[in-house]
Amino acid sequence: MPHMTQSHRKLIGAVLTLVSIVLWAALGTAIYLLLPPGLPGWVLIIYFIIAGMGWLLPSMAIIRWMARPDARG
Repeated sequence: MPHMTQSHRKLIGAVLTLVSIVLWAALGTAIYLLLPPGLPGWVLIIYFIIAGMGWLLPSMAIIRWMARPDARG
């Protein structure tokens, strides 16, 4: 089986990044809709900070995978 080149990983990684962001946004919205009404503003701010930054970890892993140099051989 041929090895995947960096250009292939970049294409796949770009698609995976977009899909993960869309899924994260859908999950964050679903969780927000489950929160009880009338929560204090500071609780919502903390939630939105966490939900807004949560996509970074999976994206960083995908970007690290995309940036790997091609295998020699």
